Amino acid sequence: MRDRMNVYFPPALLKQIADLADRKGLSRSAIVEAAVASFLSPDGADRREAAFTRRLDRLSRQVQRLERNVGISTETLALFVRFWLTITPPLPSDAHAAAQVKGRERYEGFIEALGRRLQKGQSLLQEIPEDVINVARAEPEDSAHGQ
Repeated sequence: MRDRMNVYFPPALLKQIADLADRKGLSRSAIVEAAVASFLSPDGADRREAAFTRRLDRLSRQVQRLERNVGISTETLALFVRFWLTITPPLPSDAHAAAQVKGRERYEGFIEALGRRLQKGQSLLQEIPEDVINVARAEPEDSAHGQ
């Protein structure tokens, strides 16, 4: 036996209930009954906790990937700057203007090449497999244990 209960909903919520009922092919009463049962269920908190845990795990993995990518980018830039500073001799003062012109040409070529690469969806980070990084991290430990 079922008892009747009259409830009032804001129009926006009532529209969401009606839309869901139409999509699922259920009555509005069945939708509201399921929602109330879920809300009152003792395991509802467990389900919410599990959903939060899944979301936090996904966010943790995303942050780990961001940390990895930032680390690779930082090391790449540092390596380039060290190499460039090591091999670039100082210019005589009369060669600065020509060097600036050549530098602008090279920079424009770099930007064009970068644009083409990004349009193709290519990324340096995609070219560096995860296992290479993991092996590089493990090598100092392995060589210390092998001696």
